[in-house]
Amino acid sequence: MFGRFKRKPQPAMVTVSLNARLAPADRAALEDAFGDLCRHREIDAEVVGGGTLLAESGEVKACDIEIQLSDASPAQIEFVREAFTAMLAPVGSRLHVPDRDTPIVFGAHQGLALYLNGTDLPQTVYDTCDIHHVVEECERLLGERGMVNSHWQGPSETALYMYGADFEQMHAAIRPFLDAYPLCRECRVERIA
Repeated sequence: MFGRFKRKPQPAMVTVSLNARLAPADRAALEDAFGDLCRHREIDAEVVGGGTLLAESGEVKACDIEIQLSDASPAQIEFVREAFTAMLAPVGSRLHVPDRDTPIVFGAHQGLALYLNGTDLPQTVYDTCDIHHVVEECERLLGERGMVNSHWQGPSETALYMYGADFEQMHAAIRPFLDAYPLCRECRVERIA
């Protein structure tokens, strides 16, 4: 008598927790890119919020992006996971889905943080060298291996955050420049994902 009723999809909020050190402006650029992809693919999904987790020092540790989906179907969840994996999802990122006890762990990118000493080098180095040159040269040397995705300026050092397929390859690509450019003296490199 009543026939079969199709259950109407229910909107769902998912949270993408990226193991990425992205300043809020850089996170916003990633959110915009996701929005553009959704419009291009005609996917009913929208970024509705986000946040940045900071360490005690004020340095970014990770970030979240909240996404409203038209439904939490496996296809939509997989679209979100694949989209961020393609754009930027470092190893150790997580996707929190409603009605699921454990997050989906995902991510393919490895991270490299380059910390430049901002206080202990001779003043002539700071007067004659340019951080923009460091960024441009790292981008050039990384080529297809990765890119500089964000930065942080602390009281005694500046960090450049780079993500790509392989930490060792990224480090090897920029090492000769780090050894030669005066502003990179006394720098340190850390694997961050």
